[in-house]
Amino acid sequence: MNPFRFLSDLAGTGRLRRAQEEANRVLEAAEEEKRSILLEAREEAVKTRTSVDNDLKERRKEVQRQERRVSQREENLEEKFQSLAEKEQGLKSKEDNLSNLREELVQLKEDQLKQLEETARLSYNDAKDILFKKAEDGVKHELARRYYELEKQTKEEAEQKARRVITMAINRLATDVVSESTTSAVQLPNDEMKGRLIGREGRNIKVLESLTGVDVIIDDTPGVVTVSCFDPVRRETARLTLEKLVADGRIQPARIEEMVERTQNEMDETMQREGDRAVLEAGVTGLDPDLVKLLGRLKYRYSYGENQLHHAVEVSLLSGMMAAEIGANIEVAKAGGLLHDIGKALTHEVEGPHAEIGAEVARRYGIHPEVHRAIMEHHDEDRGSVEAFLVATADAISAARPGSRKETLEHYVKRLEDLENVASSFPGIEKAFAIQAGREVRIMVKPDNVDDVAASNLARDVAKKIQDDLVFPGQIKVTVIRESRSVEFAR
Repeated sequence: MNPFRFLSDLAGTGRLRRAQEEANRVLEAAEEEKRSILLEAREEAVKTRTSVDNDLKERRKEVQRQERRVSQREENLEEKFQSLAEKEQGLKSKEDNLSNLREELVQLKEDQLKQLEETARLSYNDAKDILFKKAEDGVKHELARRYYELEKQTKEEAEQKARRVITMAINRLATDVVSESTTSAVQLPNDEMKGRLIGREGRNIKVLESLTGVDVIIDDTPGVVTVSCFDPVRRETARLTLEKLVADGRIQPARIEEMVERTQNEMDETMQREGDRAVLEAGVTGLDPDLVKLLGRLKYRYSYGENQLHHAVEVSLLSGMMAAEIGANIEVAKAGGLLHDIGKALTHEVEGPHAEIGAEVARRYGIHPEVHRAIMEHHDEDRGSVEAFLVATADAISAARPGSRKETLEHYVKRLEDLENVASSFPGIEKAFAIQAGREVRIMVKPDNVDDVAASNLARDVAKKIQDDLVFPGQIKVTVIRESRSVEFAR
């Protein structure tokens, strides 16, 4: 036997045994770890099952509590429903009783009314009308009497102070009383000039009218051409242009355009200069140059023959003087007086009352809100500030002073007739007369039909109707005269 082979076999057997032993140890360790893992899994499953069982128990308890609560609520609701049903039944019974009582009361009332009507020999409506009429007449007479007494007392107190303030302001103001007037007629050296103004096929006059926006009227009147336009600035521009063309003698389209442009530039300079002069004379500062130029447009605007720029300066001075007398804001009053008719500079271009237009212009140029209010409210009956009232008062004073305004005879007579017709439209009036050039209306009433209290109410009603129905400058005084005469003859 080969010894080397024996040794080799012996070594292989030893390794095999060691490998088997190692494998057995690994298997035992794996089996032990398996048992450990299974044990831990069983313990975890037991814990999870216990936790789930506990949660289920708690939820069952909560559900049971909710069920008991809902059941209790249902019982309470059922009791309330039962109680409400009982109350509803009781209310219905009471309602039926009230309905029966109401019907009985209505029947009793009708029976009593019938008995009263039979006793008084008057129907219910007639008796009610008589009672209300007596009560209304009594209350109206008492209110009128108290109003008359209070108005009289208030007027006496207010007139004393107002008379002093206005008198001092008027005495301090010195302005011309001669009203200016504009003309739309252009004098020509001869009638041949009319043909030259018209031009071939009317081209000259068409160019002039289109550039200035006026109507040039050339008729049979010798040596005169009439310019017609609602806008006084455009009318004055056309008038000055015609005078320059007549003096120059070169009348053709190109020359007309040149003259119109030159005249418009001169008019702009004149309006700016006149606006600056008015602002300086009134003592108002801080106005926008464009607003001052717009104010200068009033130089060419007239109302009843009164120049509106002079009127604006006069109102500004009067407003400032009266504001100084009563302790109001002098600057606001002066600015409001100067700009109160600024809307008239645009009334031919913008629709609406000149007070609203002027207020919008003032707002656009950043004028102080109190000045804006004075412009807006100077023709309103309800004025929101003392300065607005002062501007309205100064406006009336300036328009009403002698020589400030004039009108045609036809308009004058028509205004007097309208005043007398309005005054005569009320019952109880015997005669009505418009006197003092339409500044006052005197009304003679029938003393048997109108007493002293009714006479006071009549004066107020006539003044209100004149304000609502007529247009007039300044103010109109309404005087109601009631007198009784006893006449006997000795024979």
